[in-house]
Amino acid sequence: MLKPTKILVPTDFSEYSDRALMQALDIAKQYKAKVFLLHVVHGEGYLSGIDFAISTEMMQQINYAALTWAQESFQKQLDKFPQANEVEVFSEAVIGNTSEAILGEEKSKGIDLIVIASLGRSGIAKYLIGSVARNVLKGSTCPVLLTK
Repeated sequence: MLKPTKILVPTDFSEYSDRALMQALDIAKQYKAKVFLLHVVHGEGYLSGIDFAISTEMMQQINYAALTWAQESFQKQLDKFPQANEVEVFSEAVIGNTSEAILGEEKSKGIDLIVIASLGRSGIAKYLIGSVARNVLKGSTCPVLLTK
């Protein structure tokens, strides 16, 4: 039987991510597990053709602003859920490829459950699993709970 001790919740701060976080907090409370919130900012290597028009300094400023916004958004998201006060929650924002960063966090933190929304802010078609969730399902070595 699965008894998670470390739960990773990737978030893009959408309503879908809120639902995943609510599930993760309920599970964490039941098993006295820690919750790790992760937001991934797409880095300069993940931009399209626009990266040729932006200087390195400008890209650093954009990334810094995105990371700062994410840090502020974590608390706003957690404030929606009273049960967040009853479990240990850690938050981190990183720059990189979303699914690769999630899988990297899984390994580096010894995560034993990932709770992820099936759709994100990109709002792909209603009945399809988003590409990030699909890549995490495919690459994860621990159980993944997919929420909708």
